[in-house]
Amino acid sequence: MYTLKEHDILTYLTGANDKELFGRANATQSQEFGNGIYLRAIIEFSNVCNKKCHYCGLRAPNKGITRYRMGNETILNAASLAVSQGAGTIVLQSGDDFSYSTQSIGTLIKEIKTQHDVAVTLSLGDRGVDEYAFWRECGADRCLLKLETTNPRLYKRLRDGEEFSSRLHRVESLRHLGYEVGSGVITDLPDSNLISTLQDILFLTALDLDMIAVGPFIPHPQTPLAQVAPGSIELSHRVTAILRILNPHANIPATSALSALEPESQRLALTRGCNVIMPSMTPEDHRADYTIYPGKNASNIDITDSLTHAKSMIRSLGLVPSSSKGFSPRRNNVQQSTPRNTTGHNPRRTKECRQVITG
Repeated sequence: MYTLKEHDILTYLTGANDKELFGRANATQSQEFGNGIYLRAIIEFSNVCNKKCHYCGLRAPNKGITRYRMGNETILNAASLAVSQGAGTIVLQSGDDFSYSTQSIGTLIKEIKTQHDVAVTLSLGDRGVDEYAFWRECGADRCLLKLETTNPRLYKRLRDGEEFSSRLHRVESLRHLGYEVGSGVITDLPDSNLISTLQDILFLTALDLDMIAVGPFIPHPQTPLAQVAPGSIELSHRVTAILRILNPHANIPATSALSALEPESQRLALTRGCNVIMPSMTPEDHRADYTIYPGKNASNIDITDSLTHAKSMIRSLGLVPSSSKGFSPRRNNVQQSTPRNTTGHNPRRTKECRQVITG
């Protein structure tokens, strides 16, 4: 297994030896996952959000988008179509929309699990730990809760005064509940640099995650960061590749942010350490309105072609689209990891993460 020192990571981040870096990442991916690429279908069932994040087009103050909420029948129909086309995981994603009750989300999870032999991933934002506990009991398998940045000051500024420690506590609590846990960051956020990017990499690695998602910053015209330059695709690829080497067992997607900036870059990511692709199965009536950033959902691909397009891209690389549920190879550790205290924290891991931040 490869290890990297901080100096090596910084050297790779500069682009000094991309060929070596991407080769090592691809070799690690192949060793752990073979030639299979997991298909995970995202259903973005609501674009309503009570947050005011400076980087996201769904932010509550944005009056320039058409808000929508999908009913359970529409969501279940989208899930059935995704499964019929080979998805092994259904990802339920929304803004922080509290109009969906704990019970209604739980019913949705149960219906999907009853109708289909798939994994269910939740990406619902800052809902209560008690809610996530209930949804786990209903059958949810994974949670994705991105940190976006591991710099507490930058996090607070970009998320309109929210505290980083609260987000971190929620991530740790999800593991305590028995979920496979995913998180990640946005590269090239305003006021970030190679040192802060190094800190992000070390922090995410110390969290010992089951899933890690990284994508470049894309400015949205109806946010406070509208005039900021978009992030570098190459830097995003380098961060993903380094994280693959340091976290060989993690599931790492080739994110949609890559294709929004340059369609070929998502395909390329599958040769640079990524082993997951997450096409949107949001119905045509709504998919264009899930604009967390411009180009989020390709306008020229409808719901019936979304997974077909993804599978074609995978096959074009000599890889194999996998309908497996795609649990992390470290899944056994989820239930048998270091005992936690009653707050849901792993004291050892949380201490390691805070040391990464403070140096």
